[in-house]
Amino acid sequence: MQRHLPNLRELRPLLRVQAPRLDRRSRLAKAVDVADLRRMARRRTPRAAFDYVDGAAQRELTLARSRAAFDAVELLPRILHGTATVDLSTTIAGGRSALPFGIAPTGFTRFMQAEGEDAGVGAAAAAGIPFSLSTMGTRSLEQVAAVAPDARRWFQLYLWKDRQKSLDLLERAQAAGFDTLLVTVDTPVAGQRLRDTRNGMVIPPRLSLATIADASYRPAWWFNFLTTEPLAFASLSGSSQDLPSLINSMFDPTLSLDDLAWIRSVWPGRLFVKGILTREDTRRALGTGADGLVVSNHGGRQLDRAPVSLEALPAVREEAGDDVEIILDSGILSGADIVAALCAGADFTLIGRAYLYGLMAGGRDGVDRVIELLAREIEVTMQLMGAASIADLGPHLLGSRSKDAAPAR
Repeated sequence: MQRHLPNLRELRPLLRVQAPRLDRRSRLAKAVDVADLRRMARRRTPRAAFDYVDGAAQRELTLARSRAAFDAVELLPRILHGTATVDLSTTIAGGRSALPFGIAPTGFTRFMQAEGEDAGVGAAAAAGIPFSLSTMGTRSLEQVAAVAPDARRWFQLYLWKDRQKSLDLLERAQAAGFDTLLVTVDTPVAGQRLRDTRNGMVIPPRLSLATIADASYRPAWWFNFLTTEPLAFASLSGSSQDLPSLINSMFDPTLSLDDLAWIRSVWPGRLFVKGILTREDTRRALGTGADGLVVSNHGGRQLDRAPVSLEALPAVREEAGDDVEIILDSGILSGADIVAALCAGADFTLIGRAYLYGLMAGGRDGVDRVIELLAREIEVTMQLMGAASIADLGPHLLGSRSKDAAPAR
């Protein structure tokens, strides 16, 4: 092998050194998946806030099983199907979504990062997907509508013990242009989220030696927290109770089918029941007049050892029939997860943790990055599977190890 001295003219183009960019978007651009954003979020967010998002109930078995279920799905590649372009748009709850996922309702959102729901609804509007506001949100219905008046907005309702307050919220939601209601029925009492208990999580956070030490290497979060408006639940009176006590004081453990029927009678828009995991509950929810269902185990944050949403989906779909719209929630962390859910019988999906990881990693820019990453993952996955549109996805694209669990469509 002959050697020679390098030609400086040939080396010069290779020696271009770019000045480092320290802006937020450049940092976020280095994230190539949601796991990268999660790592960024963990570095930038106080432990109590990060663990609230990252954790689940008791031993977190449902959370782990949900991840294992998605990882076990086998998707079939198809060759020579001519899918140079892929249409990722779909319809859900009477409207169009540019992507087959929306942003799930999340509570205490500005506790995770100061931009909170403003970042979520702004990013959703820009992407053309629905944004869901939680009853436990830190922005009011009216504030969210003002931030993104063109966004597709959904509202998630917990039924309070005070029925008049529930009715007031529904009337405000309708007046503010929220077109779809998600009624969460799996939270009659708060799940035992042990990370939150160990962290002594309260809203607003209290300063202590531990929190001050935690803040010392997360100054941006504390700067934003201390220099923006005080954190409060926009739909609830101010409180610094621990979270289980707050939830248990507000919500109604006696929630029944009659209450769900009452909500149906006073809400004129689309109504989805969130927290369905069994055939029986599918029948009961649809019997009250619900338009659709959200198959969800609350991200493993309520009943530990509850069924995994992805594994419960086929039976719910079979019981509901093809004409009922079904949204899958809980456990989604990638575009391939979304494709798997759509193949298994879902019409649409919601992202919760993934959205909050992006928010904690970089505010509005971080949420934009999550949506961008998931959309690209969906597109590539569908191209490799020979699917040109969302309508092309179905059980025929699931491998033998997962096809048996999915109903025919």
